[in-house]
Amino acid sequence: MAFFGLFSTDIAIDLGTANTLIYVKNKGVILNEPSVVAYHVKDGKKQVLAVGEDAKLMLGRTPGSIEAIRPMREGVIADFDSAEEMIKHFMKKAFRRSSITKPKVIVCVPHGATPVEKRAIRQSVLSAGARKCGLIAEPIAAAIGAGMPITEPTGSMVVDIGGGTTEVAVLSLGDIVYARSVRVGGDRMDDAIINYLRRHHNLLIGESTAEKVKTTIGTARMPDDGRGATMMVRGRDLLNGVPKEVELTQAMVAEALAEPIQQICEAVMIALEATPPDLAADIVDRGVMLSGGGAMLGEMDLALREQTGLMVSLADQPMNCVAMGTGRALEYEKQLRHVVDFES
Repeated sequence: MAFFGLFSTDIAIDLGTANTLIYVKNKGVILNEPSVVAYHVKDGKKQVLAVGEDAKLMLGRTPGSIEAIRPMREGVIADFDSAEEMIKHFMKKAFRRSSITKPKVIVCVPHGATPVEKRAIRQSVLSAGARKCGLIAEPIAAAIGAGMPITEPTGSMVVDIGGGTTEVAVLSLGDIVYARSVRVGGDRMDDAIINYLRRHHNLLIGESTAEKVKTTIGTARMPDDGRGATMMVRGRDLLNGVPKEVELTQAMVAEALAEPIQQICEAVMIALEATPPDLAADIVDRGVMLSGGGAMLGEMDLALREQTGLMVSLADQPMNCVAMGTGRALEYEKQLRHVVDFES
């Protein structure tokens, strides 16, 4: 089936809690936008106002007539209608055409997703205009995208830290030997920063400010000098209701993030304990691969290395790993067909 002559109709979608990425067969990742939909609400009727980057700018800043929604929560669909609108918009944007030939789509899902959650994702993609929808487990997609030799009879461990979930998996012979999905990721880190400032400084900040703190001076380990880099943070004083500014140090952020980081480290330790001995020996040799946007948090690899004693390395393009792996499942469909579930 030809698609406007040159285009392939096959696409892979990394439907993430924080960002959605689209990979077009033989072209690579061509879209990476926040998973946000903004609506204009009038007389009880909703009309899509913006999707992606434009909608994200509205989060926490909307008047009563505008509603900004994140359709994905913890790696799965929380708002069915918004997710469908978002997928439809991104598919059109990826192809730069208003009407596209119905594509075949592969979407990644968290390993711990329930049959109901999987059905919701599949249904949203089909309703958005896909001809056929396959699902692939996120840890497998992350490992393929990071270039790990998952088809060999040796153990590989991948830790994919996304916006809503962290997937820890041990893979061998092209499939999952052990996997664990914990609902801790970038969003939980943002919440931890918001709660820390509320508790210790009586300062209320929004999600976008918390995310800026995390990406600017966020760190998984206490700085060596006990202070680290600093940045000024503005929010609302909870005691008298007026805006105020507070200086935040890296040490404070490390303290705020201690709990979510500890949960991720514990998930890795539990996975190592449950790994068969021969595969565990392979992991000692090869180390652990970190992927996902959350893996880009400062010194995340060092924090894991200290906890596990293993060699931990960061994938080349952590943000794009899952999308690239899902895309390779399209390009090498015959070799990887056992990891993609096309059942309706």
